[in-house]
Amino acid sequence: MEQDSVRTYRLRGSRITGPQQSALDKYWELYGIEYSYDFLDIPALFPKSKEVILEIGFGMGEATALLGRDFPETGFLAVEVHKPGIGKLMARVEELALSNIRIIEGDAHPILKTMIPDNSVDGIHLFFPDPWPKKRHHKRRIVNNEFLKLIHPKIKAGGFIHIATDWVPYAEHIQEVFSASDIFKGGVVDRPEWRPLTRFEGQGITKDHQVNDLRYFAL
Repeated sequence: MEQDSVRTYRLRGSRITGPQQSALDKYWELYGIEYSYDFLDIPALFPKSKEVILEIGFGMGEATALLGRDFPETGFLAVEVHKPGIGKLMARVEELALSNIRIIEGDAHPILKTMIPDNSVDGIHLFFPDPWPKKRHHKRRIVNNEFLKLIHPKIKAGGFIHIATDWVPYAEHIQEVFSASDIFKGGVVDRPEWRPLTRFEGQGITKDHQVNDLRYFAL
């Protein structure tokens, strides 16, 4: 697969459990989408959905599965680089008998460039991206001006990107990037009731991490 020169995610190894690998083997043909250089026919993927959300970096898929359950009329196109999380989400999709989630394995940057057509998604979720807290690693943060230019054409008119982070300096960085942009408008919002509280977020809260939700609309 094509890769960008600067990785915005950490390689966490391939410690996949037996059940996760089993789910991958059993359900990939049902829920997985192979990386390709052809644009997806998103309406064909979600023929019953009233809107489609692109989920970038879903981790272990806890929030994505719950959103798929809670919003059955929304299609969720979920992107993740790590196989354990993909296997875990596929098992949950099967367990909950969901028909509105599809999964692409890989880095969001090449996937956005070659697989996601312009004006094809109603919104993007970016929940708890790696904050890369050390200054020398800030260039690896996914939210930057080039990322905004990449996602903007993919979002339908009036669509949005919703970001959540539990790292205050990263929230400030996100606000700086978007405030310098003339193609998005928005800012910090109250935590929406619809966003599931995952174990990851709960652990951060117990450590007194301040969670910020930010929502920006495409102009």
